[in-house]
Amino acid sequence: FFKSVCSSLFFPSGQTQGNSVTQTEGQVTLSEKASLTINCTYSTTGSPTLFWYVQHPSEGLQLLLRAFSDKKESNKGFEATLDSKSKSFHLEKGSVQVSDSAVYYCAMNDTVTGLETGTVTQV
Repeated sequence: FFKSVCSSLFFPSGQTQGNSVTQTEGQVTLSEKASLTINCTYSTTGSPTLFWYVQHPSEGLQLLLRAFSDKKESNKGFEATLDSKSKSFHLEKGSVQVSDSAVYYCAMNDTVTGLETGTVTQV
């Protein structure tokens, strides 16, 4: 089966009020070959770059996907489409494998305010 703990918030250092990222809370348990969707929505007054990071057991954080305009991005069978109208960047995979078991984090960089660093906090 597939397990993914996927609850996090991203708050850039020097964040202005109202800039945040929220994703699916809690643990997701799926059978192999099932489809996965982890919802990520954001709130910002600027033009953001959105990221999905993955952390496999006993490994460091790795960048999975990044988008800064309204288009679909894909990597390793995962896809995410940045949609500025709905302010979403949902992570999807059509058929998960045991090797996909990991912690997934959605993060945002507000390019208008020039924020380059921040912290990812699992809640």
